[in-house]
Amino acid sequence: MAGFALARNTRMTVEKLNAYVHDVDLAKLSPADRARALKRLADKMNALPPEERRRARIERSAMRWFEQMTEDEKGEFIEATMPTGFKQMLSSFEQLPDDKRRRAVDDALRRLRAAQTQIQSGAVPPDGVGGTNAGPVLSDELQAKVRTIGLKTFYSQSSAQTKAELAPVLEELQRVMESGRPFHR
Repeated sequence: MAGFALARNTRMTVEKLNAYVHDVDLAKLSPADRARALKRLADKMNALPPEERRRARIERSAMRWFEQMTEDEKGEFIEATMPTGFKQMLSSFEQLPDDKRRRAVDDALRRLRAAQTQIQSGAVPPDGVGGTNAGPVLSDELQAKVRTIGLKTFYSQSSAQTKAELAPVLEELQRVMESGRPFHR
């Protein structure tokens, strides 16, 4: 029982991530301390289980710090917190026919909107995600660009801010592609 309690208490959660972001004032740190704090934030984000990570992205848990980061820090943070299979998923996505790509993006956006609606209404979605204050999923203009020029090209040419806004969509798209849904229709 003690081992189980210890394991449960040492597991990273969105609440612990939010507490860290709230407790540390990034603006008051020296450059070296700031770099260590950002590395620690990335480590905490990467330690989250997949559902908690999704919740943190939807809730925009690190956004307070993200808005204070320089462009270089934003880029490094995004690269440090992207799931390992992203590049593989982006390459696979680019090889899909247009109709399957469109369906995969539509499915990912539909699932994100449903999760946001449930979060904002206070209900916990069936997959365990919960929280408040979710931001917009993806504008119609960005959706059109993603479909037209391709996700990999769009992502590689985007600013750090756009990458941060696109991150929840990419994570959801990865989940959709891993499930195989675009290929079953």
